[in-house]
Amino acid sequence: MIELTRLNGAPMVLNSDLIKTAEASPDTMLTLINGEKLIVREGTAEVVERVLAYRARLLALVAKRLPSYDELQRAVSLTSLDLSGQPPPPAPSGKKPR
Repeated sequence: MIELTRLNGAPMVLNSDLIKTAEASPDTMLTLINGEKLIVREGTAEVVERVLAYRARLLALVAKRLPSYDELQRAVSLTSLDLSGQPPPPAPSGKKPR
């Protein structure tokens, strides 16, 4: 969920998975997968940034719960993220995951 501001100044929280397109014309118009259109004060770049930050937080929470790096790679592949530029995984510490 991301927090956005309607054109009238009212805050709203939106499930970012429902966004189909974001257009700047000159206000930012979001078209949802059900065809509903929302106009928000934030620019398209800010909407994209909030969606990416939200998804990164979700992935970080998943990573904390996974017992191994292999499972993290599997979770990342399910979200279609590219980890090719990331550093190698840390060596196993011998500690049991929580």
